[in-house]
Amino acid sequence: MNTVDDYLHAATRDNTRKSYQAAVRHFEVEWGGFLPATADSITRYLAEHAQTLSINTLRQRLAALAQWHQDQGFPDPTKSPVVKKVLRGIQAIHPTQEKQARPLQLEQLEHVVTWLDKSIQNATTANDRPARLRHIRDKALLLLGFWRGFRGDELTRLEVQYIEAMPGQGMSCFLPYTKGDRDHHGTTFKAPALSRLCPVDAYLTWLEVANLTEGAVFRRIDRWGHVGNEGLHIDSLIPLLRAVFTAADTPFAKEYSGHSLRRGFANWAASNGWNAKTLMEYVGWKDVQSAMRYVDAADSFGLTRIELALPK
Repeated sequence: MNTVDDYLHAATRDNTRKSYQAAVRHFEVEWGGFLPATADSITRYLAEHAQTLSINTLRQRLAALAQWHQDQGFPDPTKSPVVKKVLRGIQAIHPTQEKQARPLQLEQLEHVVTWLDKSIQNATTANDRPARLRHIRDKALLLLGFWRGFRGDELTRLEVQYIEAMPGQGMSCFLPYTKGDRDHHGTTFKAPALSRLCPVDAYLTWLEVANLTEGAVFRRIDRWGHVGNEGLHIDSLIPLLRAVFTAADTPFAKEYSGHSLRRGFANWAASNGWNAKTLMEYVGWKDVQSAMRYVDAADSFGLTRIELALPK
């Protein structure tokens, strides 16, 4: 029977829980702070790490400490005006430019998928089961990740029993929780079957060759061609993508990450006439600001607009 602690544990995502635990450990063990903390100790902690940690990391550390105090029933020192003022001062003195994942363009996706198709054929001819399985899995992962605009962690959490795929029509993917789903209602994402670069066909092919009927969709494959029982770990996604891009001789292969598929689709959709509302509904963004962070302007330097306005 589930207990209250089980339900409390389930209310927080595993990744968030682990990062918060690491942040509290850093404050208490590595830095030598005491819990419950005071506003003074929090400000000293921030000041001592202002030059080595990014402002986003510092905010995450504060969120973890705030959660610890709330869970233990202590007043939250991170909400003190002096803590907020110190954080603003750090941001003013040590400004940082936010780094974003390089978007995967449609042309690059086509290039990689073409290479994967050839590799699948070669592996089939050579009776190389491990290589064939890996290439089929990677093709499905790329196409589904791109056309659905999934985050990296969403790709690794997909499960077969929550997906309904209809050849020639499309597929529905249910995720019990997503980043914006704070109440754990679950979200259903739909992707179309396409005449080329089809995510539905690639997904169904992967299920067939891997003989999957339930559990994680994307899994580890060992050197003997055995498909693992557990889903890919989120930390393995970036090395996997970069290895595929490198093998396919894709430019800037080492600059891609799990968000490159999501940013790539957002840019492709925006450049092909999707308005902000349609894009937000399809990808699952709740506000325009979140959506615009992913979309690069078609004329980012304003060259076309300014040249047209210049006197001849």
